[in-house]
Amino acid sequence: MTKPPKIPESVLVVIYTSALDVLVIERADQPNFWQSVTGSKDTPDEPLAVTAAREVAEETGIVVGTEAVPDGALVDWHHRIEYSIYPQYLHRYASGVTRNTEHWFGLCVPHRVDVTLAPREHVAYAWLPYLEAAARCFSPSNAEAILQLPVRAASSRA
Repeated sequence: MTKPPKIPESVLVVIYTSALDVLVIERADQPNFWQSVTGSKDTPDEPLAVTAAREVAEETGIVVGTEAVPDGALVDWHHRIEYSIYPQYLHRYASGVTRNTEHWFGLCVPHRVDVTLAPREHVAYAWLPYLEAAARCFSPSNAEAILQLPVRAASSRA
């Protein structure tokens, strides 16, 4: 059975604590490729917040909408970027698709929670102070999202 092509609209979710420790995860298919949670919409009409919560649960085991992590902890940063899809991933998209639109979210968790990785996707995780997390990210845009965390987290609390 062939998978349908990926939808070129995705989310990036920076998971962090109030102390600005950030969760980064290492991709299984690329050693030393550290990133935040990312993932594409399952259907064109899937709400972005649903995509974000689903990807967080799939990739980390953290469930949004629980007593520990209420729905309000997931915040749409109302920021999006468009980028060229890495050549090694183009085969996942429909023919001719070369660009993806990514929407940024933040998810504040109460503390450094234990994570259950999806082993086919990720092999390791680390909780790091936000500057170290940004420095570890392979993607410059992911690093930029993390570097914006102090301002975005403060505005989320306001």
